[in-house]
This record gives sequence, C-alpha cells and structure tokens, in this order.
Amino acid sequence: MAESWDGNHDPGSPSEESYHLERLHIEPIYDAFICPLTKQVMQDPVTLENGMSFEREAIEKWFKECRDSGRKPVCPLTHRDLKSMELNPSIALRNTIEEWNTRNEAAQIDMARRSLSLGSGEGDIMQALKFVQHLCQKSRANKHVIRNAEVIPMIVDMLKSSSRRVRCKALESLLVVVEDDDDNKEIMAEGDNVRTIVKFLSYEQSKEREAAISLLYELSKSKPLCEKIGSVNGAILILVGMASSKSENLVTVEKAENTLENLEKCEINVKQMAENGRLQPLLTLLLEGSSETKLSMAVFLGELVLNNDVKVLVSRTVGSSLINIMKHGNMSSREAALKSLNQISSDEYSAKILIEAGILPPLVKDLFFVGANQLPMKLKEVSATILANIVNTGYDFDSVPVGSEHQTLVSEDIVHNFLHLISNTGPAIECKLLQVLVGLTSSPTTVFNVVSAIKSSAATISLVQFIEAPQKDLRVASIKLLRNLSPHMGQELARCLRGTSGQLGSLIKVISENTGISEEQAAAVGLLADLPERDRGLTRQMLDEGVFQLAISWIVSFRQGETRGSRFVTPYLEGLVKVLSRITFVLTDEPDAVALCRERNVAALFIELLQTNGLDNVQMVSAMALENLSQESKNLTKLPELPKPGFCVSIFPCLSKPPVISGLCKVHRGTCSLKDTFCLLEGQAVDKLVALLDHTNEKVVEASLAAVCTLLDDGVDIEQGVQVLCEAEGIKPILDVLLEKRTEPLRRRAVWAVERLLRTEDIAYEVSGDPNVSTALVDAFQHGDYRTRQIAERALKHVDRIPNFSGVFPNTG
Repeated sequence: MAESWDGNHDPGSPSEESYHLERLHIEPIYDAFICPLTKQVMQDPVTLENGMSFEREAIEKWFKECRDSGRKPVCPLTHRDLKSMELNPSIALRNTIEEWNTRNEAAQIDMARRSLSLGSGEGDIMQALKFVQHLCQKSRANKHVIRNAEVIPMIVDMLKSSSRRVRCKALESLLVVVEDDDDNKEIMAEGDNVRTIVKFLSYEQSKEREAAISLLYELSKSKPLCEKIGSVNGAILILVGMASSKSENLVTVEKAENTLENLEKCEINVKQMAENGRLQPLLTLLLEGSSETKLSMAVFLGELVLNNDVKVLVSRTVGSSLINIMKHGNMSSREAALKSLNQISSDEYSAKILIEAGILPPLVKDLFFVGANQLPMKLKEVSATILANIVNTGYDFDSVPVGSEHQTLVSEDIVHNFLHLISNTGPAIECKLLQVLVGLTSSPTTVFNVVSAIKSSAATISLVQFIEAPQKDLRVASIKLLRNLSPHMGQELARCLRGTSGQLGSLIKVISENTGISEEQAAAVGLLADLPERDRGLTRQMLDEGVFQLAISWIVSFRQGETRGSRFVTPYLEGLVKVLSRITFVLTDEPDAVALCRERNVAALFIELLQTNGLDNVQMVSAMALENLSQESKNLTKLPELPKPGFCVSIFPCLSKPPVISGLCKVHRGTCSLKDTFCLLEGQAVDKLVALLDHTNEKVVEASLAAVCTLLDDGVDIEQGVQVLCEAEGIKPILDVLLEKRTEPLRRRAVWAVERLLRTEDIAYEVSGDPNVSTALVDAFQHGDYRTRQIAERALKHVDRIPNFSGVFPNTG
C-alpha cells in the first residue's frame, strides 16, 4: 500500500502517515507497475528476453555497471546470464500505468481540492500543497491539469491562512505551478493576486519574503505581469530597497535585482524606478530607445526631483545627448531636453560637466536667436534659467567661447544682448537674465567686463528701476545685481538712487517689512550699506527718509532678541550696522546727523556692538563708526570759560595761578559725555577696543586701532591719551600689532600710534630696551611708504636709534 498522496513525498507527521489509499479511495498500486530496481512506478517500462520488466533508465544503468566492471550482463532479479541486452518497450504495460496514473492523480487532485480550504487542518493543507508541487514537477503537462482543475485560485486563497507554514508553502507551490508556464501566469494576473504576493515583501527577514520574491521574479518574466506588478502601489519602491540593501540575504537581493531588470520591459515601470532613485534604466532608454521613447524619457526626466548626486550621474551619462537634442531636435524634443537640463544644471558639479560638454554656445544661441525656428518665450525662460544655474558655479567664463567670433559670456556685445533682453521681455525671463548677471558679477574675474558693458550701454538707470518691480523674485535679482555692482559703480548708483524716481524709498520699504528677515531684505540693506559712505547727498536723503532711525530700531531689536531668526539674519544685521555707520561720516557737515546721534545715543549702541562675538564685520564697522564719532568729540566738547584775570595779574603775570576746574575730560580738556560728545573715555569703550587688538581678523584690528588712535590725535591731550591707554593696558597690544606686521595698512597705523606713545619719556625709555620694537620700526623706516617712513624716523629718534640733529644746527629760518 502506498502513502496518502504519493510514494515520493517526504514522510510527515504520524497523522499524515495514517492516510491510506483505501481511505482516500485511490486505486492500489499493482506490483507489476513497480520497477524492481527503483521501487517506483515505472514511466517507460521495457522488457528483457526473460520477460522481466524494468524502468528503461534503471536497467540501462545496470547494464553499464556490468560492462564497466567487466561482468557479463545478467538479469538484476534472477542474476542469470542474458544472451541479449535488447530492451523491448512494454507498450501495453506503459498504457496501463498511464491510465492508472490518470485515474489516481484525478482522485488525488480531487482530494487536494477538498483539502485546500481555510477550514481544513494545517496538516491536510500542507499535504495537498506538497502533492501539487510533486505533480507539477513530475510533468509539465500536469500544470495544465492543475489549471483546468481550478486549483490555482485555491492555492492563492491559502495565502490568507493564519499559519505561516501554510502561507510559505503556498508561495512555494505557486512558484512551481507558474514556472515556465505562461497560461498559469496569466491566471496569476487576475484580481488582487499580485498585490497579495507583493504584500509579503514587507515581511522583514522571513521565509515568506524569500518565497514571495522568488515567485515575483518568475512572474516578472511575463510582460503582462510586469505591468501588473508595476501597477501595485509601492511594489517597485520595495524592490528597489531590497536590491540595494546591505543587510538582506544575498539570494533575495539578487532575485529583487533580477525582478527589476525584468520590469524594465515596461516604460511606465522605468519611470517609477526613476522616481524611486533607480535612474539608470531611464537613462539607458534615453540613450538607446526609439525616438518616441527618448522623447518620453526626456520629458519625464524634466519633471523629476533629483538629489545632487543623481544630477551628477545624469549629467555624465546623458548630458551630451540632451545637449545634442537641444541643438538638433524638433521643438517638442528641444523642450524636453531643455527641461531635463534645467533639472540637472542646478547642481554645481553637474553644471560644470554640462559646460565641458558644450552647453553654453547652443544655450546662448537659443536665447538671442530670432527667426522661424526660434524658441517660444516660455522656453527661452527655461534657457535663461539653465544659464542662471550655470553661471552661479564660479566657472571661469572668460575662457569659454559662446559665439561664432569666439565671444564669451562677458564679451561686451553678449552682455549688451542680455541687457537688451532684460529691457524687452516679460518679468519671468527678465528675472532669470538678471540672475545670470548676478552670477557673472559675483566672480572677481568677470565682474569688470560686465561693469564695463553696463557703463557703455548706459543701462544703469534701467537696472535701478527694477527695484520697484511688483514681482518679488525680479526685485531680489535686481537688488543683488546692483549690490555686486556697487563696489565698482557706487557713485553712479548713488546718483540714480538720489533721483526723484523713488527707488530709494522702495529700498527702504523692503528693508522695513516686518515679516521675518528675507533674502530680499538682506540684499536691499546690503546694497545701501555698500554705497559710498562719504556721499553726503545720499546720506542727507537717507536722513530725511528716516533710514537711520529704522536701522537703529532693527539693531536694538536684534540686541534684545526680539527678531525671528533665519539664514539671512546675519547679513541683514551686518548691513544695518554698516548703513547706520554712514551717519558718522558726515558729522562735521550735518548738524542733523549730530542731533540724531545724540538723541538715539548712537555711540553707546556701537560700543555694545563691539562685543558681538562671531560677527567680524559688525565689530569692524562699529569700531570704524566709533573712530568717526571720537574724531568729532574734540569739536563737540564744551571748553570751560576761564575767569578774566584781575588788575594785578594783568600787570604782574607771574602772580597768576591756573584755575582748577573739576569734572573735565582729561583727554579733550572740556565737558564730555558719551551721549552728547561721543567721548570714548566717558563711554568706557577704550577697554573694549583694546581687547579687539588681539582679534584674528586684521580688519577688525585695524578699525579698533584707528578708533584707539583718536585718543592720541592732534587736538587732544596726547599725554593724557597715553595715560588712558596705559590704564587700559593698551600699550603692549599696540606694540604687538607693530611686531606682527600682518598687513601694510596695519603697520602704517601701528607705526603712527607707536610714535605718539614714544613721545612719553617713560614709555620711550622702556621701549628702547626692546630690540624687537626697534627692529620693526627700522623695517618700517626702510620699506614703508613715504609717510610711514617719516613717522618711523621720528619714532626711532624717540628711542635714540637715529640722532636728533635739530638742536645741533641753528635755526636759519
């Protein structure tokens, strides 16, 4: 008697082994059906001369062993010699066995159908699934039998079982059923079958996951099923994740990769893969596909959001191809190529690859060309956007030809064409072209060419007018461009802003918006800050427009922590401080400026800003402003009115004694205060300025030293100024600045300060013993400019390094 389903399956549990053919109503196996050698039912029975029947393959193997061992052929059952090894097909027996098999398998299939129910026991279901696997593996024709018996949907239902063993066995069984059988795969495409299988891919590190990916890989060999798999939400994303996993089973990773390769047969799947970071299939189709496919892929590429690493890959792989399409394709192809190039050009490294691939000449041609095949304005905007992306890479555009006569982007006629387009197109393309000029003026190697072209085209006024544009992006681009131009065209820009057109008012309106600090605000205040600070007319207008009061309010707000932070806060604050410092450059000529500084205690605010650690520009500008304020102190100090001398004193001056007046500033010799006369001493600013002499930024050191030097300037009591610096322990830091010789302006300023210090005998005596200081002064005397050498000479006389001949020769004047 045979086992329950088939003699070939692995023995199961005792309950499974208890099934017998009688119980299952399966016909018994006759002894004549069994090969004596294999002990299995024969499939191709043959008969020997003695009438014994064997499986053909088994008896042939027996005869071979006899020959190989040098023995005569004998019957394996009787062990008697055989005269002949002729094998006669047992056709009648084979037909009988096949009929028996057919009836037996039909009964077993019927039993399997009854067992494949969620209501059946786990053992019965497992046994049925094993039988189906065995049946299909035995003969490909049996797969059709299984399909015709409608067993496949029943196996799919087993995927819903609560038993993990059943689910896993069902997946394995479906793989056997559909392997190399398109008809069975077609059944799997019905309903939610594929979606159910995909669901198992999310089972982390499980046998079901491995079985599901194996089944899915087999199904993906069918193109209709490729579309079906791709249509399951999240399927491709999961597969991409599995294929790139570092922790997944290597076989699973390989199956996922192979499945994705099969899915690439459908363009819609390729697009999904690209969306999920697997871009190579799309790039391959863009390079090798039909014209329609290339266009489709290019269009889709232009709509993708790519990270920078992927942009570099795309540029290297298809950048040249896209540029070629842009140059020679029809209008729809050019549009697709331009949109793709727009995507990838926004990364600096990608943009450089495109430049080297030759994108600039056709790009410029598309922008300027007018004629039958010219780009529509919406595509010229895309071209301008690509160009704006590219010029912000900092590439050396002065060396890249873009025209037939070897012009570059900064050639005068090319810049003139940009300016012409800016004045004669819509806001969108105007904005992008302004951004192109922003990029070109951001580089020290190209800014002078652009400035020259703007001056020769008299375009300054038209560029300034964009400050009043209603479109924010356009305003931002124009303000950023003007800011880049201001160091080279500051006076011209100041004249334009001083006009009656209202651009200065528009800038002030942008700066004063209380909606959080934006890029536009930072650019606007930066533009104002970079204009010539000694332009009295502009400063006067800014005073009338309330710019300085606005700057003070914003700076105080920053100091008190009331302003919302953003990445533009620092440049905005730096710009505000520089704008406010403008007022300190006109104090001598503008009484209203003095009045405002007194009213708002501007000197105190700048002293506070000296301590803005981490913001070098704020500290530098604050020190510069304090220098200007301190320079004005000697003009604002109220000198005491001395009583008129009496009669005797007027006759005998030797009887007079200088009156003693308390409360006077010892440096300025009058009545001082920080608020009214901007006195650094009264404002306790000297210690803070001295502390900055040790700053790592030489510009901060230079500005701080300049402010300190106002205490040693002509018109003040230099001896008392030296005393103040001694008390603030400022002598050594000043000498250190001289010794370090970091920059020529610093050395010049330090030599001046040291000469003033050495006028005090005690300091001169002490310094004369320091060879380092003497050496530094000698170096300045030998290598400095004319003015520095004169001052260094005087300083060396104070320490007796150069003899003073003024007392040797009589004054003949």
